[in-house]
Amino acid sequence: MHRHPIAFIGGGNMARSLIGGLIARGHAPDALRVAEPVAALREALSADFGVRTRETGADAAEGAGTWLLAVKPQVMRSVCESLAPLAQAQRPLLVSIAAGITTEQIDRWLGGGQAVVRSMPNTPALLGAGATGLYANARVTPEQRQAAETLMQAAGITAWIPDEALMDAVTAVSGSGPAYAFLLAEAMQDAAQAQGLAPETARALVLQTILGAARMLSESGEPAAVLRQRVTSPGGTTQAAIESFEAGGFRRLVDQAIEAATRRGRELAAGGG
Repeated sequence: MHRHPIAFIGGGNMARSLIGGLIARGHAPDALRVAEPVAALREALSADFGVRTRETGADAAEGAGTWLLAVKPQVMRSVCESLAPLAQAQRPLLVSIAAGITTEQIDRWLGGGQAVVRSMPNTPALLGAGATGLYANARVTPEQRQAAETLMQAAGITAWIPDEALMDAVTAVSGSGPAYAFLLAEAMQDAAQAQGLAPETARALVLQTILGAARMLSESGEPAAVLRQRVTSPGGTTQAAIESFEAGGFRRLVDQAIEAATRRGRELAAGGG
């Protein structure tokens, strides 16, 4: 895939992260084309990565076997409809990173008969530490599935989802999930300061604690419940804190939050036309 032409329709932060990841893995910069209407962004992409940039999607997508649709959900329909004649002529692999937009909608807006992969990356992809859910419609071949997976793995791990209806749950868990961790960090820092710690000390302790806990979850192979139990000594400080969380309905709040985000994803899809 190192010289496989890929067209990025949109040159924002997520596209930049994928481009950087692909080049780091050996993909030829001159095989990557980016359509971006903002001149300053085009210039930055060209200077930073050596990729080819174009102002319009059709100019970037001409001759490319894979198109990454990296535009905002609210403009996806108009972008796809403008590219429909070229999509019908070329039959590329379409990979979308737009939240709430279904493969059926993208296929319809492009004139039908298209191989579409819907993906949901998250913002840690900007650091190469992302988590992306992938769903392929029935027209995607095994080779195209591999191409989509290789593309998105440039920004982190990937997981295939068998039922597109579950992509809204992926969005709620991993797509929106970094914000939940940020909220926890924010609340912990505020609480630490309320107990008398200096702001810089509170920040340093909270950030390293969250980082260390995430590494333990990732590297130990143990379930979260087991790790929690190991640090919760009977009658100790951790048990007092955990009991307070549970008494306040912590699990119920998390469940309600993810259900609300999942529901909103379905609403966005229903309103997309």
